[in-house]
Amino acid sequence: MAHVLVIGGGVGGLATALLAARQGHSAELFERDTRAPGTALDRDFFGWRRPTVPQASQPHALLGAARNVLRDDLPDVYEEMLRLGARERHELDWFDERPPARPGDEDIVMLQARRIVLESALSTSLRAEPGVVVRYGEPVTGLTTAPGAAERGAGGDPDPDPDPDPVPGACVRVTGVTTEAGSYTGDLVVDAGGRRGGTERRLAAAGCRPPVVERHRTGLAYFCRWYRLPEGMPEGPRRPWAVTGGSFAGCAVFPADNGVFAVTLFVHTADATRSALRDPDVFEAAARAFPPGGAWLELGAEPLSEVLATASLDNRWSALVDELGPVASGLVPVGDAVAHTNPTLGQGTSLALWAARRVARTAHRDPGSERFAAEHHDWAVRTLKPWFDFQVVADSAIGERFATRAGRTGTARAVAALFDCALEDPEVMRARARVRHLADPPERAYANPEIRARVARWLAARPDYAPNEVGPDRAEWEKFTSG
Repeated sequence: MAHVLVIGGGVGGLATALLAARQGHSAELFERDTRAPGTALDRDFFGWRRPTVPQASQPHALLGAARNVLRDDLPDVYEEMLRLGARERHELDWFDERPPARPGDEDIVMLQARRIVLESALSTSLRAEPGVVVRYGEPVTGLTTAPGAAERGAGGDPDPDPDPDPVPGACVRVTGVTTEAGSYTGDLVVDAGGRRGGTERRLAAAGCRPPVVERHRTGLAYFCRWYRLPEGMPEGPRRPWAVTGGSFAGCAVFPADNGVFAVTLFVHTADATRSALRDPDVFEAAARAFPPGGAWLELGAEPLSEVLATASLDNRWSALVDELGPVASGLVPVGDAVAHTNPTLGQGTSLALWAARRVARTAHRDPGSERFAAEHHDWAVRTLKPWFDFQVVADSAIGERFATRAGRTGTARAVAALFDCALEDPEVMRARARVRHLADPPERAYANPEIRARVARWLAARPDYAPNEVGPDRAEWEKFTSG
């Protein structure tokens, strides 16, 4: 079995180390922060300053894809999350009466919880796992390398020079990591350090060709505030769950654990009203103008935070393989290190857990080889990249709508109709939910003739249907944000 070195102690890193140990490997995890997540959820969530994890205090969605990994591969983590207050929500519970169950309906159940709940549950299991060493307060500062295949002599024999100079641009084999405390050797290094983890810089220092990076700006800014339901109120409105919005702004509510929920507003980064949303009174006035925000805020919930802003996000795909092959072997990325996705679709945790599980299941297959690196890349392209591309298309549509303030027409109107039709038609909701929870790709779920016919009938019965008209108009919005 392999000895796996994991860079980064976020969700992807914790899950990789734990899953690897459950497959019989040994693991060492290196984390910059000096402490682990605990079970004092509110203290850690609201009081723990984590500058390297800016998304930690933002809402997270644990889609069916993430839930399935936890339920099937880490059942103790799943049960611990429920014990800590996470709640399950079936998408078909939108309807007053849940439709009769069908095979696959177990794939469209979400776990409602803050990120800290998942991190706490993963950390609890990791502490009890034999064969895992977690090194908090010991960030990785560099990579140790050995000659790759391109630097070896004929027939694959090592070059007689015991310390050869790297061949510029050659595939370099990563053999371990360095920290201020020393060097550590492993069979496989896993980069779970996020999009700004520094691995690209370290690879360049080792003489590697640069990774292939694809980046798409979203042009969206998010403003979030956390609340708690009044004492004695176990849950908020069963409806509305849907994200609503117009041509220039949107609103969503994220129910979480222990009566905590987040209200989020999102606008274009170029919108002149954006800075006003940092004011709690302005934020609440604007949020109440949308059905989700109004339904939850009218319950008398207690604010738990200031307005938390984040912007300048991008969808970023990073590949350690180019047209010549792997740029490095012995190193594979998981989580945001390979696919950083904007939070509008909530895919990030699911894609990270998929990659962590794949690493754990394959780490015994000559993990230092170029073949292993190439196969991991091929798997990521087949499994993760389609969802990344789906995110890019969705964000492009939202960004363009917000930038131009134009309503949807033509094909875009028909696409919007599918989502609104789903709120009334259980069969369309099931198809929509299977895409949302990464169970079926959109080209499969939405191409189903029955689904297409149902949406067409729904749209034909509503000739005046205009999407994205729920919420304030621009004049109202500017009144809210003008102070």
